Amino acid sequence: MKNKKRYTVTAALPYANGPIHIGHLSGVYLPADIFVRYLKYNGKKVIFISGTDEHGVPITIKAKEEGLTTKKIVDKYHILIKKSLKKIGILFDNFSRTTSKIHYKTSISFFKKLYKKKKFIERETEQYYDNKVNQFLPDRYILGICPKCNYNIAYGDQCEKCGFSISPEELIKPYSYFTGVKPILKKTKHWYLPLNKYQNFLEKCIKNKKHFKKNVYGQIKSWLNEGLKPRAITRDLNWGIPIPIPNNLGKVLYVWFEAPIGYISSTIEWSFKKGKNWEKYWKYPNTAIINFIGKDNIIFHCIIFPIMLKIHGNYILPDNVPANEFLNIENKKISTSKKWAVWLHEYLEDFTNKEDVLRYVLISNMPETKDTNFSWKDFKQKNNSELVSILGNFVNRVVVLTKRYFNGKVPYPDKLSKKDLSILDNIKKSPLKIGFFIEKYNFKYALLKFMNLARLGNKYLTLEEPWKKFQLNKKRVKTIIYISFQIIGALGYLSNPFLPFTSKKILKMLNLKKKKWNFILKSNEIVKPGSKLGELNFFFKKIKNLIKL
Repeated sequence: MKNKKRYTVTAALPYANGPIHIGHLSGVYLPADIFVRYLKYNGKKVIFISGTDEHGVPITIKAKEEGLTTKKIVDKYHILIKKSLKKIGILFDNFSRTTSKIHYKTSISFFKKLYKKKKFIERETEQYYDNKVNQFLPDRYILGICPKCNYNIAYGDQCEKCGFSISPEELIKPYSYFTGVKPILKKTKHWYLPLNKYQNFLEKCIKNKKHFKKNVYGQIKSWLNEGLKPRAITRDLNWGIPIPIPNNLGKVLYVWFEAPIGYISSTIEWSFKKGKNWEKYWKYPNTAIINFIGKDNIIFHCIIFPIMLKIHGNYILPDNVPANEFLNIENKKISTSKKWAVWLHEYLEDFTNKEDVLRYVLISNMPETKDTNFSWKDFKQKNNSELVSILGNFVNRVVVLTKRYFNGKVPYPDKLSKKDLSILDNIKKSPLKIGFFIEKYNFKYALLKFMNLARLGNKYLTLEEPWKKFQLNKKRVKTIIYISFQIIGALGYLSNPFLPFTSKKILKMLNLKKKKWNFILKSNEIVKPGSKLGELNFFFKKIKNLIKL
């Protein structure tokens, strides 16, 4: 990936049927944001793309629940999701929506290309139909018992409890979402993507994807071992993108087919705004496409979407799909239907100026290889014992000592000891240590390496005790404070991917301009002596009362 000229980084399109919760943030948007910030800090050409997914049955279900039209539902949640992500520091180059004219045009064009190449299979099959409401039932409108874990409220496309991808025919004792009665089977015509014809193609691709995360690679292999089967790309619905085939009223593109195309249409929208060539980011082989998703989307992004791109013929394939596992809350699976979630917009309202606290807690506990758990007790502990006591305490002590002894100016150092030189060497190596793990999509460990630098500063200050030495050895105190500011300067730059609001405050206090990531590697002096400190509007405060959900 290092020889790539540019990067297209996408984050899964959130369904516009509800607000963003911390599971979405931990699983997709924070890892994507960290990676993009790191790339941009390194001066790479990168676009960060997403948007709301505004078709599909979950949208229509939500509209019925809230007594609104589907259009009003998607408008409501598109605005809320976009605003919430921006407030937590997730800054997209373009955040679009799948109800846009550009997306309709792009999706229809994509479908036509495959249709003209005669790549679809046209089939008349029997599908579930609810006689009481006179409607074919999309997968999400069919419920029943999961054949894998026996959960009794599984959907016809996926079990919400175990995450198993299923088809309506596999459900035990299926019933209609609308009426609760057992649906009948009725004939209908649909178009299928022949995934089975591209099994060999995918198997060859997988051989070159040893850099995929184990959880992603394992799920792909599992599907390939079972053997791929044709999958329908159309549905009987009145909400979606109508298929461009005459005399097929009521047939729309299935959401899993058109939603990934949303990455492309969002990029095209970005290109119109910026006057750029979007094709460089999707068709040029010296571009790396990285799709950040949750584990429930692995099959769509690692099997179906690559096959779609392959059949089309004009697109490059994604370089990596670093999917995360799930985040639970208080040892219970997040469930929007059961109202068991921590909503991002509510957090931002209740915890003003604590954006980086949530970012820190979620990154430090990110479900990168297995499901993890969020608890308010852990939230409080990490805030108080790590952000306040380690990072905040170190910066605050140095600033207070500088104002007390040196009129708020960074002192000039005297002779550097071996310990001082060792710390400066450690600072120089920090961008490489942190960057190594970011590039491996191990953001949890990258954050640990960052915090180790703050720990080093705290330990240095505690052992040196400049407050005790000032009267006897003022020169040594000058050196201690000077070295401490080199650490703080590095923390200011290196915190950006993880804690962007904190980074901005530190750099502003030190009057430092934004530099490239590797600036620290080459710099012998991050903070110049004689620099006057700006105001420190301090960023972390102890939480006294335990919060309960």
